[in-house]
Amino acid sequence: MNVCILYGGRSGEHEVSLRSAASVAANLDARRHRLAAIGIGRDGSWHLQERIVRRAIPGQGDALEILPSALPVSVVPGDGIHAGGNRLAVDCVFPVLHGSYGEDGTVQGLLDIAGLPCVGAGVLGSSVSMDKERSKRLWRDGGIPVVEFAVVPRGAESSATAAAAAVGFPACVKPVSAGSSLGVHRVDGPDGLAEALADALRYDTRALVERFMDAREIECSVVGNDVPRAFPPGEVVTTGGHAFYDYEAKYTDPDGARLEAPARLEPAVRDLVMRTAESAYAAVGCEGMARVDFFLEHGTGRLYVNEINTIPGFTSISMFPRMCATGGLAYPDLLDRLLELAMERHCRRATVRYEK
Repeated sequence: MNVCILYGGRSGEHEVSLRSAASVAANLDARRHRLAAIGIGRDGSWHLQERIVRRAIPGQGDALEILPSALPVSVVPGDGIHAGGNRLAVDCVFPVLHGSYGEDGTVQGLLDIAGLPCVGAGVLGSSVSMDKERSKRLWRDGGIPVVEFAVVPRGAESSATAAAAAVGFPACVKPVSAGSSLGVHRVDGPDGLAEALADALRYDTRALVERFMDAREIECSVVGNDVPRAFPPGEVVTTGGHAFYDYEAKYTDPDGARLEAPARLEPAVRDLVMRTAESAYAAVGCEGMARVDFFLEHGTGRLYVNEINTIPGFTSISMFPRMCATGGLAYPDLLDRLLELAMERHCRRATVRYEK
């Protein structure tokens, strides 16, 4: 197959995307696939890469560079991706774009209009999963346990005190639609609420205020379309003085967290996590892949769904491919399976009629 990786992007997770893309490029089976790459700059400009260039980040693996291109890149309705006026040979697009303008359904819709198969969730699954308020409401309505939460829109910050009082302190404040723990803060009392809210609202127009969980952080990889398959879960164990799995612990502090795959769980709890992950995945219309994140509360042993990531990290240390590997699906085979699922979904959609 001719596979085109999209990477970079406008979101605050641009650098993470460069690292994920490097891992995908390194693990894609070159005997079976021809790889093209389009880097998206922070300004949203698209650059077809004449060659793939990696740079090493000490302690964090490799990242793909985005080399400027003089060829204008355009997405043509019904005719794929063009560069310099010529249609690129692309059988399937692999978006390795985390966060806004990549994981939220916008690129997925663009590729649908272009008539191109796309790895991962479609427009609906992507947009709903990115929106923590909507996904939590769907899970709650479907009987899937979520932590108590309230939403504070930008311009209504005065309601934050009441929202925090409703869920209780300590509280967690985060943007509704952002990833990689950008703008996420633990707030122990009313005094720190305004500052945390202001930072969260830098990344979105709504902030989520929810009860801070004293819990184990469990993650579960799910792969599939109509019949999702969950893999044995892993656990994120924060170290180095981090109060929770924040951005620094995830990406910049090599000693910020220890990732255990598989997690040390009782068989009944492990099975509950996997079945709940599949249910949460289906409830938001997810397809292709996702990582479902959980809280396993200390003291009570209760399991809560925290969030779902439709384009999870693919870096050299990311949990999603590691959990799949512990479940018997090695990284190159995982990428092949995701491409197969993308083509399957595209072919199924092609059978739908849009006129009488």
